[in-house]
Amino acid sequence: MAKKIFVGNLPFSLTSEELGETFAAYGEVLSANVVTDRATGRSRGFGFVEMESAGADAAIRALNGKELQGRALRVDEAKERRPRN
Repeated sequence: MAKKIFVGNLPFSLTSEELGETFAAYGEVLSANVVTDRATGRSRGFGFVEMESAGADAAIRALNGKELQGRALRVDEAKERRPRN
């Protein structure tokens, strides 16, 4: 079963490919996406990675608080988005 991981405090220059490579050391990455601003196309400083469950748990433990390009990552299991009114 796959898990979706939230990754916050990303360096603004990081690409989706680099994000996936960072997590690949802990298991198979199904998808990696750095969220960008619609108007400017620039990174918003967070993203999501989808991995197999065992690898996801290992990645969360290993990467939460780890420094990447001078920024301490915030890594946690993604929560379901609440519906907007």
